[in-house]
Order: sequence, then C-alpha cells, then structure tokens
Amino acid sequence: MAVKIRLARHGAKKAPYYRVVVADARARRDGRIIEEVGRYNPLIEPAMVKLDLEKIDRWIKDGAQPTETVARLLKTAREEA
Repeated sequence: MAVKIRLARHGAKKAPYYRVVVADARARRDGRIIEEVGRYNPLIEPAMVKLDLEKIDRWIKDGAQPTETVARLLKTAREEA
C-alpha cells in the first residue's frame, strides 16, 4: 500500500485551513485518512504550522512519502525548532 503524507483541506470557501494527514495514495484528498499528524493555517500572519515531527519521522521511516508541499512545511518546521 502506497502511503502519502499530504494536506487535507478544511474551512470555508476562500478561507482554507489544512490538516496534515497520513493517507493511502489512492484515497480522495479529503477522504479516509490513517492519522492526522499536523495542522497548517496559511491565512494568519505568520502562517501557523503545527506538526508532530516524531509521528511524521516514524511514518517516513516506515515508507510514507511526503508531498512537495508537506516536505516544504517540514523543512520550515525543522528550521524553527
């Protein structure tokens, strides 16, 4: 099973709020998830990025692939920590 770490969109129209989730690569964007591992709100200044780095590292070690956007958020979160 191919597992991805990606964003699931929530919030209202023109007011997105994202959850960073681990999901099967075949699942829909906001469909069934395996685990929620973080949150991202791009609308506030500065953007809110809350990630559980321990869970994410465990999933990556087990073979999950982060999307390009999540990889960029991970890089930002690791630089701040």
